[in-house]
Amino acid sequence: MVIPAFVRRFRFVGILTVAAVYVLILIGGIVRSTGSGMGCPDWPKCFGTWVPPTNVSQLPANYKEIYTAQRVAKNKKLATKLESLGFHQVAGDIFAHPSQYIETDFNPVKTWIEYVNRLVGALIGVFVFATVLFALPYWRRDRPVFWLALASFLLTGVQGWLGSLVVSTNLLPIMVTVHMGLALVIVGLLLYAVIRSQRPGGVAEEWVRPVPGLKLVLAVAVLFTFVQIVLGTQVREEVDLLASASHYLGRAGWIDQLGLTFKVHRSFSILILLLNAYLVYRLYTLPSRGLHRLAMAIIVLIGAEIVAGITLAYFAFPAFAQPIHLTLATVLFGAQFQALVVYNRATKMQPQAATPAVVA
Repeated sequence: MVIPAFVRRFRFVGILTVAAVYVLILIGGIVRSTGSGMGCPDWPKCFGTWVPPTNVSQLPANYKEIYTAQRVAKNKKLATKLESLGFHQVAGDIFAHPSQYIETDFNPVKTWIEYVNRLVGALIGVFVFATVLFALPYWRRDRPVFWLALASFLLTGVQGWLGSLVVSTNLLPIMVTVHMGLALVIVGLLLYAVIRSQRPGGVAEEWVRPVPGLKLVLAVAVLFTFVQIVLGTQVREEVDLLASASHYLGRAGWIDQLGLTFKVHRSFSILILLLNAYLVYRLYTLPSRGLHRLAMAIIVLIGAEIVAGITLAYFAFPAFAQPIHLTLATVLFGAQFQALVVYNRATKMQPQAATPAVVA
């Protein structure tokens, strides 16, 4: 079957955008593991300029007071707005966070790590906008593809705004968690758009006989991975506080100082392993090459994620393993979500309509 050019273009741009989002998540993990989250104390500029300084001599002597005052003023407006919307707890947390009035010392390496993170984020905004443009042909053929692309673009704008709040609140845990959660939502929307666009009209490639309960297992697996990533983000916050308090020394002792969230996160991984092992087994019983490939990806990612987690927990939180652990988890989420969408579409297809899979 000949694939129309507009389908190939949209799939290429969509897959490129999803890959770019994962690269940004990896870079974000590097930002966190190196303690570079506040490398730029303002947003969208960095120390008031579009090209960050490379030496503290380029900054005014009282730069800490300047940027602390700017951040506090912005946060007062944010807290007032949250109060008016009924989010009293979050509004109070903004100024209860111990780092609210603390400005970090200028460090050129950390500043440029954070600045590269922002540049990649801006580039992704361009990519997502391109997906909207390339989704225009679907307006008449399969309108949900266009709406999915547009929703991704709008949420990317919200994500940029949340990024500014992450900076202004000096990495407030709830802001970091929401920022991470929204990134996963954007990944899900883009993946769904790409999968649906595989053929004009969004027809699935291979018919699969429905397996009772399998769709629910897939949905639960996606949900559990999402929750596990959120828990991991909260553990990451605890680790950051320990790292800052110890000046990034004595890593071997950090594990013993972590609280209940870490224990839940660690125990929950066992449940996720068992659930995904069953899921992979069920997917391999289905006559679908696409689902077989996704099952293989899921089991490989689970294994790699466990290795990364063990490395963090038992080898003194090496900085290189932290972004890898996060990125693997988000890729796993994407693979599970893709399996859910593909399976759902394949089971709804009429058997007589089944045709060979389209090669991208």
